Amino acid sequence: MDEKSIIIIGAGIAGLSAGCYAQMNGYQTQIFEQDTEPGGLCTSWKRGDYTINGGLALLFGSGPGIGFYRIWEELGAVQKTRMIDYEYLVIVEGTSGETFYLYNNIDRLEQHMKELAPEDKDLIEDFIKGARVLTRYDLPIEKAPELISPVDKIKMLLTKLPLIKAIEKWKKISIQDFASRYKNAFLREAFYQIRLIYSHELPVLLIQLAIACGHLKAAGFPEGGALVFARTCEQRLIRLGGTIQYKSRVVKILVKNDRAVGIRLEDGSEHRADYVISAADGRTTLFDMLEEKYINKEIRGYYDRMPVGLSLLTLALGVTRSFENLPHTAIGTIYPLEKPVNIGGKEVKWLRPMIYNFDQTLAPKGKTVVRLVIPSDYDYWKSLRENPERYKSEKQKIADTLITLLDQRYPGLASQVEICDVSTPITFERYTGNWKGSGVGWDCTTENIFMPMRKNLPGLKNFYMAGQWVEPGGCISTVAVSGRNVIQLVCKKDKRPFATAIP
Repeated sequence: MDEKSIIIIGAGIAGLSAGCYAQMNGYQTQIFEQDTEPGGLCTSWKRGDYTINGGLALLFGSGPGIGFYRIWEELGAVQKTRMIDYEYLVIVEGTSGETFYLYNNIDRLEQHMKELAPEDKDLIEDFIKGARVLTRYDLPIEKAPELISPVDKIKMLLTKLPLIKAIEKWKKISIQDFASRYKNAFLREAFYQIRLIYSHELPVLLIQLAIACGHLKAAGFPEGGALVFARTCEQRLIRLGGTIQYKSRVVKILVKNDRAVGIRLEDGSEHRADYVISAADGRTTLFDMLEEKYINKEIRGYYDRMPVGLSLLTLALGVTRSFENLPHTAIGTIYPLEKPVNIGGKEVKWLRPMIYNFDQTLAPKGKTVVRLVIPSDYDYWKSLRENPERYKSEKQKIADTLITLLDQRYPGLASQVEICDVSTPITFERYTGNWKGSGVGWDCTTENIFMPMRKNLPGLKNFYMAGQWVEPGGCISTVAVSGRNVIQLVCKKDKRPFATAIP
Protein backbone atom coordinates (compact mmCIF):
# COMPACT_ATOMS: atom_id res chain seq x y z
CA MET A 1 0.00 0.00 0.00
CA ASP A 2 1.45 3.36 -1.02
CA GLU A 3 2.11 5.68 1.91
CA LYS A 4 0.24 8.93 1.54
CA SER A 5 0.82 12.08 3.57
CA ILE A 6 -1.54 14.25 5.59
CA ILE A 7 -0.97 17.75 6.95
CA ILE A 8 -3.10 18.66 9.97
CA ILE A 9 -3.58 22.24 11.10
CA GLY A 10 -3.82 22.48 14.88
CA ALA A 11 -2.59 20.23 17.71
CA GLY A 12 -5.74 20.43 19.80
CA ILE A 13 -7.51 17.20 20.72
CA ALA A 14 -9.23 16.95 17.31
CA GLY A 15 -5.93 17.41 15.48
CA LEU A 16 -4.06 14.96 17.71
CA SER A 17 -6.85 12.42 17.29
CA ALA A 18 -6.84 12.77 13.51
CA GLY A 19 -3.06 12.43 13.51
CA CYS A 20 -3.06 9.28 15.62
CA TYR A 21 -5.73 7.54 13.55
CA ALA A 22 -4.03 8.61 10.33
CA GLN A 23 -0.81 6.98 11.51
CA MET A 24 -2.70 3.84 12.53
CA ASN A 25 -3.98 3.62 8.96
CA GLY A 26 -0.69 3.99 7.14
CA TYR A 27 -0.63 7.73 6.46
CA GLN A 28 2.41 9.86 7.21
CA THR A 29 1.20 12.74 9.36
CA GLN A 30 2.61 16.14 10.21
CA ILE A 31 0.77 18.59 12.50
CA PHE A 32 1.45 22.33 12.44
CA GLU A 33 0.53 24.21 15.63
CA GLN A 34 0.80 27.96 16.29
CA ASP A 35 1.31 27.52 20.06
CA THR A 36 4.21 25.90 21.90
CA GLU A 37 2.14 23.12 23.51
CA PRO A 38 -0.48 20.59 22.42
CA GLY A 39 -4.12 20.59 23.49
CA GLY A 40 -5.64 23.80 22.14
CA LEU A 41 -8.46 24.62 24.57
CA CYS A 42 -7.61 21.44 26.50
CA THR A 43 -4.73 23.15 28.26
CA SER A 44 -3.11 24.20 31.52
CA TRP A 45 -0.37 26.68 32.37
CA LYS A 46 2.06 27.31 35.20
CA ARG A 47 2.03 30.34 37.45
CA GLY A 48 4.78 30.00 40.01
CA ASP A 49 4.26 26.71 41.87
CA TYR A 50 0.66 26.43 40.72
CA THR A 51 -0.85 24.75 37.65
CA ILE A 52 -3.90 26.56 36.30
CA ASN A 53 -6.25 24.08 34.66
CA GLY A 54 -7.82 25.40 31.47
CA GLY A 55 -10.64 23.94 29.39
CA LEU A 56 -11.28 20.52 30.91
CA ALA A 57 -13.61 19.95 33.86
CA LEU A 58 -14.71 16.37 33.27
CA LEU A 59 -13.87 13.76 30.68
CA PHE A 60 -16.58 11.60 29.12
CA GLY A 61 -14.95 8.19 28.87
CA SER A 62 -12.52 8.52 31.78
CA GLY A 63 -13.53 5.01 32.82
CA PRO A 64 -14.89 1.83 31.19
CA GLY A 65 -18.57 1.48 30.44
CA ILE A 66 -19.02 3.87 27.52
CA GLY A 67 -17.66 3.99 23.97
CA PHE A 68 -15.62 7.14 24.55
CA TYR A 69 -13.33 5.08 26.81
CA ARG A 70 -12.34 2.86 23.89
CA ILE A 71 -11.36 5.95 21.88
CA TRP A 72 -9.24 7.32 24.71
CA GLU A 73 -7.61 3.89 24.96
CA GLU A 74 -6.78 3.99 21.25
CA LEU A 75 -5.29 7.46 21.75
CA GLY A 76 -3.19 6.16 24.65
CA ALA A 77 -4.71 8.75 26.98
CA VAL A 78 -6.23 6.73 29.83
CA GLN A 79 -3.66 3.99 30.33
CA LYS A 80 -1.12 6.24 32.02
CA THR A 81 -3.46 8.79 33.58
CA ARG A 82 -5.01 8.52 37.03
CA MET A 83 -8.62 9.63 36.84
CA ILE A 84 -10.27 11.34 39.81
CA ASP A 85 -14.00 10.71 40.21
CA TYR A 86 -16.31 13.36 41.65
CA GLU A 87 -19.11 12.90 44.15
CA TYR A 88 -21.05 15.79 42.59
CA LEU A 89 -21.33 17.24 39.13
CA VAL A 90 -22.29 20.65 40.56
CA ILE A 91 -23.83 22.20 43.68
CA VAL A 92 -26.33 25.05 43.52
CA GLU A 93 -27.26 27.21 46.51
CA GLY A 94 -30.45 29.26 46.64
CA THR A 95 -31.24 32.65 48.09
CA SER A 96 -33.16 31.14 51.02
CA GLY A 97 -30.60 28.63 52.19
CA GLU A 98 -31.63 25.69 49.98
CA THR A 99 -28.92 23.53 48.39
CA PHE A 100 -29.22 21.29 45.35
CA TYR A 101 -26.58 18.58 45.04
CA LEU A 102 -26.34 17.20 41.52
CA TYR A 103 -24.99 13.81 42.58
CA ASN A 104 -23.01 11.58 40.25
CA ASN A 105 -25.13 8.71 41.54
CA ILE A 106 -28.52 8.48 39.87
CA ASP A 107 -30.29 6.75 42.76
CA ARG A 108 -29.05 9.31 45.27
CA LEU A 109 -29.89 12.15 42.91
CA GLU A 110 -33.47 10.98 42.42
CA GLN A 111 -33.99 10.65 46.16
CA HIS A 112 -32.50 14.09 46.81
CA MET A 113 -34.62 15.80 44.14
CA LYS A 114 -37.81 14.25 45.45
CA GLU A 115 -36.93 15.39 48.97
CA LEU A 116 -36.45 18.94 47.69
CA ALA A 117 -39.55 19.00 45.48
CA PRO A 118 -42.11 16.25 46.20
CA GLU A 119 -44.62 18.25 44.18
CA ASP A 120 -42.49 17.60 41.07
CA LYS A 121 -42.29 13.82 41.51
CA ASP A 122 -43.52 12.97 37.99
CA LEU A 123 -41.19 15.42 36.26
CA ILE A 124 -38.23 14.20 38.32
CA GLU A 125 -38.94 10.55 37.51
CA ASP A 126 -39.16 11.35 33.81
CA PHE A 127 -35.83 13.17 33.90
CA ILE A 128 -34.14 10.38 35.86
CA LYS A 129 -35.56 7.75 33.53
CA GLY A 130 -33.84 9.48 30.60
CA ALA A 131 -30.52 9.51 32.47
CA ARG A 132 -30.83 5.82 33.33
CA VAL A 133 -31.32 4.88 29.67
CA LEU A 134 -27.98 6.54 28.89
CA THR A 135 -26.25 4.25 31.41
CA ARG A 136 -27.56 1.13 29.68
CA TYR A 137 -26.89 1.92 26.02
CA ASP A 138 -23.79 3.28 24.37
CA LEU A 139 -23.92 6.21 21.99
CA PRO A 140 -23.41 5.18 18.32
CA ILE A 141 -19.95 6.71 17.86
CA GLU A 142 -18.02 3.78 16.37
CA LYS A 143 -18.69 4.77 12.75
CA ALA A 144 -18.59 8.23 11.14
CA PRO A 145 -22.19 9.44 10.60
CA GLU A 146 -21.51 9.89 6.87
CA LEU A 147 -20.73 6.17 6.62
CA ILE A 148 -23.74 4.81 8.49
CA SER A 149 -25.75 2.76 6.03
CA PRO A 150 -29.50 2.01 5.97
CA VAL A 151 -28.64 -1.46 7.30
CA ASP A 152 -26.72 0.11 10.20
CA LYS A 153 -29.73 2.27 11.01
CA ILE A 154 -32.05 -0.73 11.05
CA LYS A 155 -29.66 -2.57 13.41
CA MET A 156 -29.61 0.44 15.74
CA LEU A 157 -33.40 0.57 15.76
CA LEU A 158 -33.54 -3.10 16.68
CA THR A 159 -30.89 -2.99 19.38
CA LYS A 160 -31.03 0.56 20.76
CA LEU A 161 -34.61 1.72 20.38
CA PRO A 162 -34.94 2.97 24.02
CA LEU A 163 -31.74 5.01 23.57
CA ILE A 164 -32.92 6.49 20.28
CA LYS A 165 -36.27 7.44 21.82
CA ALA A 166 -34.56 9.09 24.81
CA ILE A 167 -32.16 11.05 22.60
CA GLU A 168 -34.93 12.24 20.28
CA LYS A 169 -37.03 13.37 23.23
CA TRP A 170 -34.46 15.12 25.42
CA LYS A 171 -32.32 16.73 22.73
CA LYS A 172 -35.35 18.86 21.80
CA ILE A 173 -35.94 20.19 25.33
CA SER A 174 -33.84 23.20 26.35
CA ILE A 175 -32.65 23.73 29.90
CA GLN A 176 -34.78 26.89 30.06
CA ASP A 177 -37.91 25.05 28.95
CA PHE A 178 -37.26 22.15 31.32
CA ALA A 179 -36.54 24.41 34.30
CA SER A 180 -39.79 26.29 33.72
CA ARG A 181 -41.76 23.05 34.15
CA TYR A 182 -40.86 22.74 37.85
CA LYS A 183 -43.47 23.80 40.35
CA ASN A 184 -40.73 24.13 42.97
CA ALA A 185 -39.21 27.62 42.63
CA PHE A 186 -35.77 26.58 43.88
CA LEU A 187 -35.34 23.65 41.49
CA ARG A 188 -36.62 25.89 38.70
CA GLU A 189 -33.79 28.35 39.37
CA ALA A 190 -31.20 25.65 40.11
CA PHE A 191 -31.71 23.84 36.81
CA TYR A 192 -31.51 27.06 34.87
CA GLN A 193 -28.17 27.89 36.53
CA ILE A 194 -26.50 24.56 35.72
CA ARG A 195 -26.36 25.50 32.03
CA LEU A 196 -22.98 27.01 33.00
CA ILE A 197 -21.04 28.39 30.00
CA TYR A 198 -23.82 27.57 27.52
CA SER A 199 -26.91 29.56 26.61
CA HIS A 200 -30.41 28.86 27.91
CA GLU A 201 -30.96 26.70 24.78
CA LEU A 202 -28.63 23.95 26.07
CA PRO A 203 -30.38 20.58 25.54
CA VAL A 204 -31.29 18.73 28.74
CA LEU A 205 -29.81 15.65 27.08
CA LEU A 206 -26.26 16.88 27.77
CA ILE A 207 -26.97 17.22 31.50
CA GLN A 208 -28.38 13.69 31.52
CA LEU A 209 -25.32 12.40 29.66
CA ALA A 210 -23.00 13.98 32.25
CA ILE A 211 -25.04 12.40 35.07
CA ALA A 212 -25.03 8.99 33.36
CA CYS A 213 -21.28 9.06 32.77
CA GLY A 214 -20.69 10.19 36.35
CA HIS A 215 -22.86 7.34 37.62
CA LEU A 216 -20.71 4.89 35.63
CA LYS A 217 -17.54 6.53 36.98
CA ALA A 218 -16.71 7.55 33.44
CA ALA A 219 -16.72 11.34 33.84
CA GLY A 220 -13.67 12.04 35.96
CA PHE A 221 -10.76 14.49 35.97
CA PRO A 222 -7.28 13.56 34.70
CA GLU A 223 -4.82 14.10 37.54
CA GLY A 224 -2.38 16.86 36.67
CA GLY A 225 -4.81 18.82 34.54
CA ALA A 226 -5.72 19.27 30.91
CA LEU A 227 -2.24 19.81 29.43
CA VAL A 228 -0.86 16.65 31.05
CA PHE A 229 -3.78 14.78 29.49
CA ALA A 230 -3.23 16.36 26.05
CA ARG A 231 0.41 15.35 26.17
CA THR A 232 -0.55 11.69 26.44
CA CYS A 233 -2.23 12.02 23.02
CA GLU A 234 0.82 13.89 21.70
CA GLN A 235 3.10 11.06 22.91
CA ARG A 236 0.86 8.48 21.25
CA LEU A 237 1.12 10.36 17.95
CA ILE A 238 4.91 10.52 18.15
CA ARG A 239 5.20 6.82 19.04
CA LEU A 240 3.06 6.06 15.98
CA GLY A 241 5.56 7.97 13.82
CA GLY A 242 3.74 11.29 13.42
CA THR A 243 5.38 14.67 13.95
CA ILE A 244 4.32 18.06 15.35
CA GLN A 245 5.89 21.37 14.44
CA TYR A 246 5.15 24.00 17.09
CA LYS A 247 5.36 27.80 16.76
CA SER A 248 4.16 27.29 13.19
CA ARG A 249 1.13 29.40 12.36
CA VAL A 250 -0.61 28.43 9.12
CA VAL A 251 -1.79 31.44 7.09
CA LYS A 252 -2.86 29.79 3.84
CA ILE A 253 -4.05 26.44 2.56
CA LEU A 254 -2.43 25.80 -0.81
CA VAL A 255 -4.78 24.72 -3.60
CA LYS A 256 -3.98 23.54 -7.13
CA ASN A 257 -6.73 22.67 -9.60
CA ASP A 258 -9.28 22.73 -6.78
CA ARG A 259 -7.28 20.21 -4.76
CA ALA A 260 -5.69 20.96 -1.38
CA VAL A 261 -1.97 20.28 -1.77
CA GLY A 262 -0.36 21.84 1.29
CA ILE A 263 -0.02 24.87 3.55
CA ARG A 264 1.97 28.08 3.86
CA LEU A 265 3.26 29.20 7.24
CA GLU A 266 3.57 32.72 8.60
CA ASP A 267 7.33 32.61 7.94
CA GLY A 268 6.64 32.02 4.24
CA SER A 269 7.69 28.37 4.13
CA GLU A 270 5.47 25.91 2.29
CA HIS A 271 4.76 22.24 3.03
CA ARG A 272 3.03 19.73 0.74
CA ALA A 273 0.88 16.68 1.35
CA ASP A 274 -1.74 14.49 -0.30
CA TYR A 275 -4.42 15.66 2.13
CA VAL A 276 -4.96 18.69 4.35
CA ILE A 277 -7.13 18.53 7.47
CA SER A 278 -7.93 21.69 9.41
CA ALA A 279 -8.58 21.16 13.10
CA ALA A 280 -8.15 24.89 13.66
CA ASP A 281 -10.73 27.64 14.13
CA GLY A 282 -13.49 27.20 11.56
CA ARG A 283 -13.91 30.82 10.58
CA THR A 284 -10.17 31.38 10.19
CA THR A 285 -9.92 28.26 8.06
CA LEU A 286 -12.74 29.20 5.69
CA PHE A 287 -12.46 32.97 5.48
CA ASP A 288 -8.69 33.48 5.83
CA MET A 289 -6.74 30.33 4.97
CA LEU A 290 -9.05 29.54 2.04
CA GLU A 291 -10.05 33.14 1.29
CA GLU A 292 -13.80 32.34 1.12
CA LYS A 293 -13.32 30.44 -2.15
CA TYR A 294 -15.10 27.22 -1.18
CA ILE A 295 -18.10 28.40 0.79
CA ASN A 296 -21.65 27.76 -0.34
CA LYS A 297 -24.88 29.23 1.01
CA GLU A 298 -25.23 26.47 3.63
CA ILE A 299 -21.76 26.96 5.10
CA ARG A 300 -21.97 30.75 5.06
CA GLY A 301 -25.27 30.41 6.89
CA TYR A 302 -23.54 28.67 9.78
CA TYR A 303 -21.31 31.68 10.38
CA ASP A 304 -24.06 34.23 9.78
CA ARG A 305 -26.78 32.67 11.92
CA MET A 306 -25.58 29.92 14.27
CA PRO A 307 -24.89 31.08 17.85
CA VAL A 308 -21.27 31.06 18.94
CA GLY A 309 -20.41 29.73 22.40
CA LEU A 310 -20.16 32.33 25.11
CA SER A 311 -16.95 34.34 25.34
CA LEU A 312 -15.25 33.68 28.66
CA LEU A 313 -13.39 35.58 31.36
CA THR A 314 -11.31 33.48 33.77
CA LEU A 315 -9.82 34.40 37.13
CA ALA A 316 -7.42 31.85 38.60
CA LEU A 317 -5.90 32.14 42.06
CA GLY A 318 -3.25 30.21 43.92
CA VAL A 319 -4.08 30.41 47.63
CA THR A 320 -2.37 29.21 50.80
CA ARG A 321 -5.38 27.19 51.91
CA SER A 322 -6.31 23.52 51.55
CA PHE A 323 -10.15 23.67 51.42
CA GLU A 324 -9.97 20.06 52.56
CA ASN A 325 -13.46 20.09 54.07
CA LEU A 326 -15.22 21.23 50.91
CA PRO A 327 -16.90 18.62 48.66
CA HIS A 328 -15.32 17.61 45.37
CA THR A 329 -17.34 18.89 42.42
CA ALA A 330 -16.71 18.72 38.68
CA ILE A 331 -17.97 22.20 37.89
CA GLY A 332 -17.97 23.99 41.25
CA THR A 333 -20.58 25.49 43.55
CA ILE A 334 -23.01 28.06 42.17
CA TYR A 335 -24.29 30.67 44.61
CA PRO A 336 -26.10 34.03 44.32
CA LEU A 337 -24.45 37.35 45.10
CA GLU A 338 -26.12 39.74 47.55
CA LYS A 339 -26.26 42.29 44.75
CA PRO A 340 -25.25 42.13 41.07
CA VAL A 341 -21.86 43.40 39.92
CA ASN A 342 -20.61 44.43 36.48
CA ILE A 343 -17.78 42.19 35.32
CA GLY A 344 -16.26 42.73 31.89
CA GLY A 345 -19.29 44.44 30.40
CA LYS A 346 -21.88 42.00 31.77
CA GLU A 347 -24.04 41.98 34.87
CA VAL A 348 -23.16 39.05 37.12
CA LYS A 349 -25.64 37.77 39.70
CA TRP A 350 -24.15 34.34 40.46
CA LEU A 351 -20.62 33.05 40.98
CA ARG A 352 -19.30 29.54 40.42
CA PRO A 353 -15.87 29.05 42.02
CA MET A 354 -14.14 25.82 41.12
CA ILE A 355 -12.00 24.60 44.00
CA TYR A 356 -9.32 22.17 42.85
CA ASN A 357 -8.94 20.54 46.27
CA PHE A 358 -9.34 17.11 44.67
CA ASP A 359 -6.03 17.22 42.74
CA GLN A 360 -3.03 17.75 44.97
CA THR A 361 -0.64 17.86 41.99
CA LEU A 362 -1.87 21.31 40.91
CA ALA A 363 -0.55 23.17 43.96
CA PRO A 364 2.03 22.77 46.72
CA LYS A 365 0.95 20.90 49.85
CA GLY A 366 -1.60 22.84 51.88
CA LYS A 367 -2.37 25.16 48.96
CA THR A 368 -5.07 25.14 46.28
CA VAL A 369 -6.02 26.55 42.90
CA VAL A 370 -9.33 28.45 42.82
CA ARG A 371 -10.84 29.33 39.46
CA LEU A 372 -13.80 31.42 38.31
CA VAL A 373 -15.19 31.24 34.77
CA ILE A 374 -17.63 34.00 33.84
CA PRO A 375 -19.40 34.68 30.52
CA SER A 376 -18.12 37.99 29.17
CA ASP A 377 -18.51 40.45 26.31
CA TYR A 378 -16.03 39.86 23.49
CA ASP A 379 -16.56 43.26 21.85
CA TYR A 380 -16.02 45.00 25.20
CA TRP A 381 -12.60 43.39 25.57
CA LYS A 382 -11.69 43.81 21.92
CA SER A 383 -12.25 47.54 22.22
CA LEU A 384 -10.29 47.75 25.47
CA ARG A 385 -7.36 45.83 23.98
CA GLU A 386 -6.68 48.76 21.64
CA ASN A 387 -5.47 50.64 24.71
CA PRO A 388 -3.04 48.29 26.54
CA GLU A 389 -3.00 50.38 29.73
CA ARG A 390 -6.80 50.48 30.01
CA TYR A 391 -6.95 46.76 29.21
CA LYS A 392 -4.44 45.93 31.93
CA SER A 393 -6.14 48.25 34.41
CA GLU A 394 -9.56 46.69 33.79
CA LYS A 395 -8.17 43.18 34.34
CA GLN A 396 -6.70 44.27 37.67
CA LYS A 397 -9.94 45.98 38.69
CA ILE A 398 -11.93 42.84 37.95
CA ALA A 399 -9.44 40.67 39.81
CA ASP A 400 -9.74 42.92 42.89
CA THR A 401 -13.55 42.84 42.70
CA LEU A 402 -13.75 39.07 42.38
CA ILE A 403 -11.20 38.46 45.14
CA THR A 404 -13.25 40.68 47.44
CA LEU A 405 -16.39 38.72 46.60
CA LEU A 406 -14.62 35.40 47.17
CA ASP A 407 -13.29 36.70 50.48
CA GLN A 408 -16.86 37.29 51.60
CA ARG A 409 -17.62 33.68 50.79
CA TYR A 410 -14.37 32.26 52.19
CA PRO A 411 -13.24 34.72 54.92
CA GLY A 412 -9.50 35.32 54.90
CA LEU A 413 -8.99 34.27 51.29
CA ALA A 414 -7.89 37.73 50.11
CA SER A 415 -4.84 37.63 52.38
CA GLN A 416 -4.00 34.08 51.24
CA VAL A 417 -3.69 34.83 47.50
CA GLU A 418 -0.18 34.10 46.23
CA ILE A 419 -0.77 34.28 42.48
CA CYS A 420 -3.51 35.87 40.39
CA ASP A 421 -4.11 35.21 36.70
CA VAL A 422 -6.81 36.83 34.55
CA SER A 423 -7.65 35.56 31.05
CA THR A 424 -10.09 37.49 28.85
CA PRO A 425 -11.83 36.39 25.63
CA ILE A 426 -8.97 38.13 23.82
CA THR A 427 -6.50 35.89 25.68
CA PHE A 428 -8.37 32.78 24.56
CA GLU A 429 -8.49 34.06 21.00
CA ARG A 430 -4.81 34.97 20.93
CA TYR A 431 -3.57 31.59 22.18
CA THR A 432 -6.09 29.23 20.56
CA GLY A 433 -7.36 31.21 17.57
CA ASN A 434 -10.95 30.45 18.63
CA TRP A 435 -13.43 32.89 17.11
CA LYS A 436 -14.62 35.49 19.67
CA GLY A 437 -12.72 33.70 22.42
CA SER A 438 -15.42 31.04 22.64
CA GLY A 439 -14.58 28.17 24.96
CA VAL A 440 -16.79 25.65 23.14
CA GLY A 441 -16.98 26.66 19.47
CA TRP A 442 -20.64 26.70 18.48
CA ASP A 443 -23.08 27.09 21.34
CA CYS A 444 -24.83 23.75 21.84
CA THR A 445 -28.58 24.19 21.35
CA THR A 446 -31.69 22.13 20.68
CA GLU A 447 -31.35 23.18 17.04
CA ASN A 448 -27.77 22.12 16.36
CA ILE A 449 -26.97 19.21 18.68
CA PHE A 450 -25.90 16.24 16.53
CA MET A 451 -26.28 18.46 13.45
CA PRO A 452 -24.69 16.69 10.46
CA MET A 453 -22.26 19.44 9.45
CA ARG A 454 -20.15 18.53 6.43
CA LYS A 455 -16.45 17.82 6.99
CA ASN A 456 -15.39 18.72 3.46
CA LEU A 457 -16.05 21.70 1.21
CA PRO A 458 -17.88 22.00 -2.11
CA GLY A 459 -15.51 22.04 -5.03
CA LEU A 460 -12.36 21.36 -2.98
CA LYS A 461 -10.79 17.90 -3.12
CA ASN A 462 -8.55 16.25 -0.50
CA PHE A 463 -9.53 18.69 2.24
CA TYR A 464 -11.42 18.03 5.48
CA MET A 465 -12.27 19.79 8.74
CA ALA A 466 -12.41 18.33 12.24
CA GLY A 467 -13.18 19.65 15.72
CA GLN A 468 -15.75 21.75 17.51
CA TRP A 469 -16.61 23.93 14.50
CA VAL A 470 -18.01 20.90 12.66
CA GLU A 471 -19.22 19.06 15.81
CA PRO A 472 -21.52 21.33 17.87
CA GLY A 473 -21.29 20.61 21.59
CA GLY A 474 -17.83 21.72 22.64
CA CYS A 475 -17.05 18.44 24.43
CA ILE A 476 -13.44 17.22 24.36
CA SER A 477 -14.58 13.64 23.82
CA THR A 478 -16.73 14.73 20.88
CA VAL A 479 -13.82 16.42 19.12
CA ALA A 480 -11.69 13.31 19.66
CA VAL A 481 -14.41 11.38 17.84
CA SER A 482 -14.41 14.05 15.14
CA GLY A 483 -10.73 13.48 14.39
CA ARG A 484 -11.36 9.74 14.23
CA ASN A 485 -14.33 10.21 11.91
CA VAL A 486 -12.39 12.33 9.44
CA ILE A 487 -9.78 9.62 9.01
CA GLN A 488 -12.57 7.12 8.37
CA LEU A 489 -13.69 9.38 5.51
CA VAL A 490 -10.14 9.57 4.13
CA CYS A 491 -9.80 5.79 4.31
CA LYS A 492 -13.13 5.37 2.55
CA LYS A 493 -11.97 7.68 -0.26
CA ASP A 494 -8.75 5.70 -0.64
CA LYS A 495 -10.61 2.36 -0.38
CA ARG A 496 -8.66 1.36 2.69
CA PRO A 497 -10.16 -0.56 5.62
CA PHE A 498 -10.23 1.66 8.70
CA ALA A 499 -8.02 0.19 11.44
CA THR A 500 -7.54 1.03 15.10
CA ALA A 501 -5.23 -0.28 17.80
CA ILE A 502 -4.83 0.01 21.56
CA PRO A 503 -1.19 0.38 22.67
